[in-house]
Amino acid sequence: MATEIIVPTLGESVTEATVAKWFKAEGDAVAVDEPILELETDKVTLEVNASIAGTLSEISAKEGDNVEVGALLGLIGEGGAAPAKKAEAPAEKAKPAEAAPTATASDDDSSVDDDKDKLSPAVRKLVDENNLDAGRISGTGKDGRITKGDVLSFMKDGGGAAASSPAPAPKPAAPSAPRAEDPREERVKMTRLRKRIAERLKEAQNTAAMLTTFNEIDMTNVMAARKKFQDDFEKRHGCRLGFMSFFVKACIVALQELPAVNGEIDGDELIYKNYYDIGVAVGTEQGLVVPVLRDADKKSFAEVEKGISELGLKARDGKLGMDELTGGTFTITNGGVYGSLMSTPILNPPQSGILGMHKIDRRPVAVGDSIEIRPMMYVALSYDHRIIDGREAVTFLVRVKECIENPERILLAV
Repeated sequence: MATEIIVPTLGESVTEATVAKWFKAEGDAVAVDEPILELETDKVTLEVNASIAGTLSEISAKEGDNVEVGALLGLIGEGGAAPAKKAEAPAEKAKPAEAAPTATASDDDSSVDDDKDKLSPAVRKLVDENNLDAGRISGTGKDGRITKGDVLSFMKDGGGAAASSPAPAPKPAAPSAPRAEDPREERVKMTRLRKRIAERLKEAQNTAAMLTTFNEIDMTNVMAARKKFQDDFEKRHGCRLGFMSFFVKACIVALQELPAVNGEIDGDELIYKNYYDIGVAVGTEQGLVVPVLRDADKKSFAEVEKGISELGLKARDGKLGMDELTGGTFTITNGGVYGSLMSTPILNPPQSGILGMHKIDRRPVAVGDSIEIRPMMYVALSYDHRIIDGREAVTFLVRVKECIENPERILLAV
């Protein structure tokens, strides 16, 4: 008896994934808990392991297919490895269910029922609950299949309210001029993560009243403290003392004084959070991700450094879990590691504030009545002006500046 491989629960608010890669081919033997394929969501990449030992007898969802939670990915049969299927095997031929989307609704009276049979359980439930006509919904999924997003868009456009009335003939889309091919170019499909990053960044710009305020920090004292205690810190705690732990702690001091920067807007209500889960932006080959350091206010400098290091390593290896990417209250991003002198960070919704760190640059500054060469860093706070006033934003950056320029303030919380 074959065992089904299904799409597991993907995490909060994530209902769909893309089959990124199969590690096994049909006919290959698999062991218990052995990774057999990789799924890519809009937040993380995760592996699906075999629940039993046997042979991968069927691959139902191919690489590049979009699949919903609970959908069938393949089958594992009993026994050892079976010979690989030949190219002309039936699996390579179009099955009736796969060819069906090419038929139009006017082919015969059973076309609507056929469309309904091809829906995933989640989509079928949504269609039935809202008494919708599946034949009127345009599918954007594989082979024209209807996705949950297609149904929601159909309802948003008024399709649900007029399900019993004939659909008006759609207006033909304005033809777009085809882009000329150039042999020097390479066309690559956007990953689900990259598309999600684009959506969230645009969402932040469209939703929030986003402003940015700037300041500069003299890094002399924090660099001196780091140099003085670096060796002892590493011997005792087994990790290096970086600048990020100072900035995390400095931000917490400022957030405690200015709770709006740690808040968010939910409808017509403001939510002030009395906890400090700090997101730390990490650049990976797949794109930017923001793992969250939980309860950062309760952690020591060493715990902050270890936590950030572990999250960064997991991010680059694609091993972050959904719980490590959701629920942050404030974000810090460090463009200075790439050489950025100044930038305007974009909010990470639904958060209301994000701090941008930049490269340390030695330049002449006025110190009292003299000019000295000091290691300086520009910092930027982008904030949602709907919840944070200009006074609060400027004060926040001043507090961060004071804590970094006088690190003892962090310990004394002054």
